Amino acid sequence: MEIVANVLVGLVAVLHMYILVLEMFLWQRKPGRGLHGFDPETARATAPLAANQGLYNGFLATGLVWGLLAADPTGFRVQVFFLSCVVVAGVFGATTANRRILFAQALPGALALAAVLAAR
Repeated sequence: MEIVANVLVGLVAVLHMYILVLEMFLWQRKPGRGLHGFDPETARATAPLAANQGLYNGFLATGLVWGLLAADPTGFRVQVFFLSCVVVAGVFGATTANRRILFAQALPGALALAAVLAAR
């Protein structure tokens, strides 16, 4: 179960690094605009906000990688903390911004968190 948990944590970290790249560097290009259906003007106007969100997603990814690399009990605790942050951020985003975030962010985080807790 530990291997499954580590793989899921790694996948959530990769997902959040992808979100970082999308929001910080590709927001005004086709992949970023297509995510929300923004026209070039809206993408340009919201780019600073998206970059800020991207940076926070990078912090989540970095924390998850730290949790994978750190020895227990620190690694376990760090994984639980950052996965909990991912789930809370996903639920909040789903209720305030876009319901898809529940499935794209909160669900993978919750599955990884459940696996980490089960592997303990």
